[in-house]
Amino acid sequence: MRQVFKKLGPGLLFAGAAIGVSHLVQSTRAGANFGFGLVWALVLINLVKYPFFQFGPRYALATGESLLDGYKRLGRGVLVVYYVLNLGTMFTIQAAVTSVTAGIVTRLLGISSSAWISVLVALLCFAVLWRGKYGWLDKSMKVIVVLLSISTVLAVVFAFIQKPDISWAQVLPVKADEWVFLIAFMGWMPGPMDISIWHSLWALEKKKLQPETTIKNALFDFNTGYVVTLLLGVCFIVLGATVLHQSGTSLSANGATFAGQLIGVYTSLMGSFWFPIIGIAALATMFSTTITTLDASPRVMAHTTKLLHGKYGNNQQSWLVILTLGTCVIFVALTAEMGLFVKIATILSFITAPLYAIANLYLVTGKHMPTAHKPKMWLRVISMLSIAFLIGFTGLYVVILF
Repeated sequence: MRQVFKKLGPGLLFAGAAIGVSHLVQSTRAGANFGFGLVWALVLINLVKYPFFQFGPRYALATGESLLDGYKRLGRGVLVVYYVLNLGTMFTIQAAVTSVTAGIVTRLLGISSSAWISVLVALLCFAVLWRGKYGWLDKSMKVIVVLLSISTVLAVVFAFIQKPDISWAQVLPVKADEWVFLIAFMGWMPGPMDISIWHSLWALEKKKLQPETTIKNALFDFNTGYVVTLLLGVCFIVLGATVLHQSGTSLSANGATFAGQLIGVYTSLMGSFWFPIIGIAALATMFSTTITTLDASPRVMAHTTKLLHGKYGNNQQSWLVILTLGTCVIFVALTAEMGLFVKIATILSFITAPLYAIANLYLVTGKHMPTAHKPKMWLRVISMLSIAFLIGFTGLYVVILF
């Protein structure tokens, strides 16, 4: 068991990055609004996106280079577009996940929420990454994901004891606003498509620490993290369905407020004894996302800069400082614009998802990929069908949005 646990790493980082606002907020809200009725949507979108996330560690271990290096092979322009998109959204994404984490902290400590709490959370994550770098992140994420899984499952078991007779009947949205929610829910589950790029870089870092790591090990690690991501998504739907569905509770649209509100609703219905368990589950969920995104964005920006301009730009710690300072500036000076920033980031994530999917499939089936490690024909067929689904899904989102 110890050897198996040692092989895990980037897959759990993937889980940590993916299990955040999409799970804590969106999955719980899906349960609150539809009961268990949208479990089909959760499973479907995880199956659709699976190949393209899996191609990240597959490509990295087979070729010894990240997906970013592969994108450069597709043309310098592809890398430039990615650079601009990531630069334009990484501050907003980091601020959004950090503010939700701060909202949970204030609820657990029983103190008033303020921008400075978010700043302190950002600085804490910065300090951890500055000192520990990838090796510490790899080890700590194993503890965080185990803690998250145990506390969430305990909460689900208790919720089932409280309300064992909830119907598992699956439903389709009827009203326009229900369709808007469904699209947003599936669009963000299990996470934005560019996490595949982060994963490819983490896989290479893992290879440096453990040179014996094989593609088989990397795919086992990824599959473990992906299954955890899916199961915890179902768990948060269950919590929303059992605790909040048909309760008449008015839920805030603000992520940070919702997170704090969520803990309060759970504990008021389930008893104060469960406050620590619910609180720890929520905090572990968001802290894992906050720290992994704060590691990933500087990592990809440093590597992209290196590919575009040479070794001069390969300074991950500089980007870590830039992202942390930029996030703090948003909290202190631009809080009022947060909603607009998040909306822009969301739109870009939807629109670019099919592009990442196409690029990832092209790379793992291209001439640079060793034949022995190319995906099987059945996986290629599923990938092409999934791309068609993502294009149609994104088109539907754009039509409804505009």
